[in-house]
Amino acid sequence: MEEFEESRVAKSKRFAKMQSLERYSLHSYVFNYIRDAILNGRYKPGDALVETKLADELGVSRTPIREAIRQLELEGLVISIPNKGVVVNGVSQQDIDDIYTIRSMLEGLAARWAAQRIDEQALKELEEIVELMEYYTRKNDFDQLTQLDTRFHGVIYDASDSKVLKHMLDNLLRYVERARRGSLKVPMRAHQSLNEHRSIFEAIMKRDAAEAERLMAEHISRAILNLHSLTEQDEEKD
Repeated sequence: MEEFEESRVAKSKRFAKMQSLERYSLHSYVFNYIRDAILNGRYKPGDALVETKLADELGVSRTPIREAIRQLELEGLVISIPNKGVVVNGVSQQDIDDIYTIRSMLEGLAARWAAQRIDEQALKELEEIVELMEYYTRKNDFDQLTQLDTRFHGVIYDASDSKVLKHMLDNLLRYVERARRGSLKVPMRAHQSLNEHRSIFEAIMKRDAAEAERLMAEHISRAILNLHSLTEQDEEKD
C-alpha cells in the first residue's frame, strides 16, 4: 500500500512538472513572438496591444498574453497608459546608443577571451565566414551579409567559452537587429565592415588578445557612428 501511495505521489509530481514546463514553453513562445514583432518593426511605437486580438492571432488564451505583456513592460518595450491600455514603446535611439556602447566593451572582452581560448575548428569557421563576406560584399547582398555578421560574432561568443557573456550579448544583439540590417546599406560601410572583420579574425588567429579586444571595440564603435550617419540622412530626406 505504501509503495502504491509513493508511486501515485511520484506520478503526480511528474504530471505537475510537465504542466509547468508546458506552461513555461507557451509563455516563452508568446513572449518571444510579441517581442520579436516589436523589435522587427511589425508592431510600431504607439500601436495598441489588445489582449483578445493577440490571443486570437496566436491561438492561445489571454493568460499567457497577459504574462508576456507584463514581462515586456518590465523590459520597457511596452507601457501601460491609463484609459488607453498597453501600447508599444519600442527601442529608442538612446536605447540603441546605450546598447552599442555596452556591446563595444562586452564584445571586446569576448574577442580577447576568444583569442586565448579558440580552437582550430572555430578558427576555420571564422575564416570561411570572412571569405563569404568578401563574396557577398562584391554582390551587395546585404541580407546575406547581415546573416554572416551574426554568425561571425556568434562564433566569437562561443569561442570566448563564457555562458554568461554569450547570453548577455545574444540578448543585446536581438534588440538592435533592425539597426544592424540598415547599417550595412550605408555607402561603403559593407567594405569597411569587411576589412574590420578580417582584421579581427587575423588578431584572433595570431592569439593576440589585446589587439583582438581593441579591434572589436573599435568595430562596434564605428558601427554606431555609421548608424548616426544613417539617421541624419533619413532626417534630411524628411
